[in-house]
Amino acid sequence: MSAPLGSGRSRGSYGYTAVVREGGMAAALQVLPCLLRAPSRPFLWGPPVARMTSGMTLAEQARQLFDSAVGAVQPGPMLQRTLTLDPSGQQLRVRDRTFQLRENLYLVGFGKAVLGMAAAAEELLGQHLVQGVISVPKGIRAAMEHAGKQEMLLKPHSHIQVFEGAEDNLPDRDALRAALAIQQLAEGLSADDLLLVLISGGGSALLPAPIPPVTLEEKQTLTKLLAARGATIQELNTIRKALSQLKGGGLAQAAYPAQVVSLILSDVIGDPLDVIASGPTVASAHSVQDCLQILNHYGLRAALPRSVKTVLSRADSDPHGPHTCGHVLNVIIGSNSLALAEAQRQAEALGYRATVLSTAMQGDVRGVARFYGQLARVAAARLTSPLAERPLEEEETELHQLAAELQLPDLQLEEALEAVAKAKGPVCLLAGGEPTVQLQGSGKGGRNQELALHVGAELGRQPLGPIDVLFLSGGTDGQDGPTKVAGAWVMSDLSSQASAESLDVAAFLADNDSYTFFCRFQGGTHLLHTGLTGTNVMDVHLLIFHPQ
Repeated sequence: MSAPLGSGRSRGSYGYTAVVREGGMAAALQVLPCLLRAPSRPFLWGPPVARMTSGMTLAEQARQLFDSAVGAVQPGPMLQRTLTLDPSGQQLRVRDRTFQLRENLYLVGFGKAVLGMAAAAEELLGQHLVQGVISVPKGIRAAMEHAGKQEMLLKPHSHIQVFEGAEDNLPDRDALRAALAIQQLAEGLSADDLLLVLISGGGSALLPAPIPPVTLEEKQTLTKLLAARGATIQELNTIRKALSQLKGGGLAQAAYPAQVVSLILSDVIGDPLDVIASGPTVASAHSVQDCLQILNHYGLRAALPRSVKTVLSRADSDPHGPHTCGHVLNVIIGSNSLALAEAQRQAEALGYRATVLSTAMQGDVRGVARFYGQLARVAAARLTSPLAERPLEEEETELHQLAAELQLPDLQLEEALEAVAKAKGPVCLLAGGEPTVQLQGSGKGGRNQELALHVGAELGRQPLGPIDVLFLSGGTDGQDGPTKVAGAWVMSDLSSQASAESLDVAAFLADNDSYTFFCRFQGGTHLLHTGLTGTNVMDVHLLIFHPQ
């Protein structure tokens, strides 16, 4: 079975959807069972690694680059770049659009990054904000306070009501109460009002409002079944929207005739507005027939609860109506590409020749790992061998075949290989996206740890020459699946070092137990422990080459 990893659990302690991803925000306050409490800005201490000319180890540099990527998509700076008040305070400018303010501004929000987004918005808008309601992950306020991130917290006398829910990143009764409060606020607005909607990854789980008679449990069960059978995020969202009062443009419809401005932090490949948090302010383009085709494809139509059949049977081809979204301005304020661009700048400042491979890395982690492993072999050979000594035709042919299998729309492979060929020193290749994991075992982990472990195994398949190679995979929200870490990093000696500790890499991978492996391997030092970051733009991958 193939499932995007991150939230909830399906045959083991992995998550199951791409929009509803990493779970258990309250868990960030707990001490890792395998690690001592990490410092507020931990470094990646690990096995002896040659120190770079900067004085940092390769692992420390990788951590610095990851931190710079996350820092580029923090809620405060993104809101400040997007929203401005004119000197009189009577107009709100959103990019190139202007809106009149006259005690008519309301705010709703939902998602993992929304607490910080709301704090930044209220700091900017001040007394213009009449009322707000946000739905955020359970435990996030305590986690942000514990981490000393005061800028992510609302002031004591805030006009914004906060609901915490979606424990383990699954829709629950607390999130349902939040969704109903958001719906009630939206439905009470008039044509003179302006509704500011803050949306980020995780928003789908935090805005559950199933159409009666469908219950929250029925909708959740159906989503789990689809995910466990390999449904894509687009397919999952098509079903979610058909069964929701607020997704698929439902929130925009509820707020009509008020003007709606949605500020969106994208955690989905390609930044499709209708997919992020299931598109609550974007009219659904899918029909009931689309839903039925998906259910048929995964063999679930016959097993549908009566309530789901009832809702689908009475819905027309476009239940929310595209005409209801003409009053909406949707603005992407942050994305994975923005994070990678900053990491690239930082890598260049450290002396690397840096190139972004792709912002759409997707597919099964095993295929992604094979691609990275083959890329590492080709790049290492180019960096360490004179031109006449490297017959790379077969290796490069295999690399292009693996790349073709991934079907990445924006892959810059030729540019990356050219950068390697021209490099006279260290090279850093960057990528972002969201691979998936086939759940076969009952272990615990997340897609980033699973990918790192697979890549580590690939890097050890054959000697790479006199060069240090490091791979890092981390979730920008700081939480990889239902674990308390963002991901992990590996080097080419992972397999041999694991064998020395009597750890069988293949056995851990077969059981989808990457978290347990990294906890045990070299004292857990290869885990990427960041704490909750307050943002979320999918994952960041770093493949670093440093000639010895």
